[in-house]
Amino acid sequence: MLLTVSPFSISPPSSINLSLGRRKDTITSPCFLPYNDRNVWLKTLNCSSRHCRSSLYAYSNHSCNNPNNINVVNGATTNVAESGDSAGIGILNFFQGKNIFVTGATGFLGKALVEKLLRSTGVGKIYVLIKAEDKAAAFDRLKSEIINSELFKCLQEKHGTSYEAFITEKLIPVVGNICEPDLGMDFDSANTIMNEVDVIIQSAANTAFDDRYDMMLEANVMGPQRLMKFANRCKNLRLFAHISTAYVNGEREGVVFENPMTMGDNRRKDISSSVSQLDIANEMNLALECISRASTEMETTTCLKRLGQERAKFYGWYDTYQLTKAMGEMILNECKGDTPLLIIRPSIIESSYEEPFPGWIQGYKGTDPVIISYGKGQLLAFLGDPEVLLDIIPLDMVVNTIIAATAKHGIEYKPELNVYNVASSFVNPFRLYDLFEFSYEYFNSNPLSISSSKASNITKIKFFNNVNDLSKYTRDEICQRDDLKLAIGIKENETLQKLERECNVKVKHVVQLCKMYEFAVFYRGRYENYKVDLKFISGSIYTINDNPYQ
Repeated sequence: MLLTVSPFSISPPSSINLSLGRRKDTITSPCFLPYNDRNVWLKTLNCSSRHCRSSLYAYSNHSCNNPNNINVVNGATTNVAESGDSAGIGILNFFQGKNIFVTGATGFLGKALVEKLLRSTGVGKIYVLIKAEDKAAAFDRLKSEIINSELFKCLQEKHGTSYEAFITEKLIPVVGNICEPDLGMDFDSANTIMNEVDVIIQSAANTAFDDRYDMMLEANVMGPQRLMKFANRCKNLRLFAHISTAYVNGEREGVVFENPMTMGDNRRKDISSSVSQLDIANEMNLALECISRASTEMETTTCLKRLGQERAKFYGWYDTYQLTKAMGEMILNECKGDTPLLIIRPSIIESSYEEPFPGWIQGYKGTDPVIISYGKGQLLAFLGDPEVLLDIIPLDMVVNTIIAATAKHGIEYKPELNVYNVASSFVNPFRLYDLFEFSYEYFNSNPLSISSSKASNITKIKFFNNVNDLSKYTRDEICQRDDLKLAIGIKENETLQKLERECNVKVKHVVQLCKMYEFAVFYRGRYENYKVDLKFISGSIYTINDNPYQ
């Protein structure tokens, strides 16, 4: 069924949640800039590096923000002392000289978090857990993936020739892996961290939607549990911060509150349905049974991927990632003891809005694959409700929330669990329709070059609510565009066969891409974030509310 947009339109948000920054050899990914008119947003969309290099790399010349700024505003820069200490949080005072243990620091969010801590606080040492063969290999990864990352250019400019000395003093690589017993650390490293660390930030995760169930359980459930058991042995620990996802809420729609996950809970839409409690130990046994039944590695992988999806659907989550992240929250709450626990639940994280400069991203994130495919003319239709709100949040807003909330609850040092949603659907509603409408305007004016002699040709997107109609429409449009119908009727036509194969590949790509986002493009939920004021209005400051519901 073809879906249409209602005649009314929500008023333009005060900032638009999309634009393209830079990525090597590709078009880049969304950055968040103030929305004054559509042209502002459209100018931030950039085409391929080969033909629009000056536009693509414009943000590289953007001056780095003042390193003394926490920048916890959306549209203005606020001094860390004003937004932190004077507002009562005490960010600078808390982090001064504190030692932090971070997992997942080579990832997208973890790397930005480390950079921000080094640039804006007087943090002591940051111990970085890195999967590597030995200490030398761990340092090589630290240097290539973090120290020499373009993300750290502002720190390089700040410290100049002393940058390397500063960074090697602050960042301590630790060989380890949350998926291994004792976190894969040697005795001396573990003992040092247990005696010195003040805060643990758990950012490591398997973020694939449909990986093997056993691997997802290991990384997203057992890994956090191992780290929490380690945290319970740390002598001076003031807080354990865990990075989760807003999508642990699963299928349930409406207003999504910042409530803890309850062990054994499910997220089916029909809360009255009689479903057995989610048992983590049982889920692990099911994965082991799947492994024991399979005779080949390929069969094992297929079985475990299917099992994860089936179990997720059964309990009310859209995919294995959401299910295992929810279980991770459950198990942390169960085994935290008296350790103060902070859970941060961001929605879809896109590139940086301002810090350390606009548009930074690592790899393909969020809506990037959709925008790129549409810009190349590969996406003629999409599976989704055009009126549904896409909940997208800039990277630096998530980082600032983690830092501010860590300071607040680290200072309070109470043996309790606090949950924060970091989302935009309440304060900056943005429809799926708007994503394609703005992209259409940009790519019509700045078409992507898909070859040395051919530019992409895009049309207005069509929305469908089922895969069959989507596939049929896409196939018909591709046939017409590629003149496939002209060849039909000619027997043993090699050209026809080639075109048909190419058509099948293109249709399959569209369907697979749409299925990736199915959890978000029909979902009618909005994530309340009353604990954090994320106002997309220039000049409004970011605060953490002590009594958000009073």
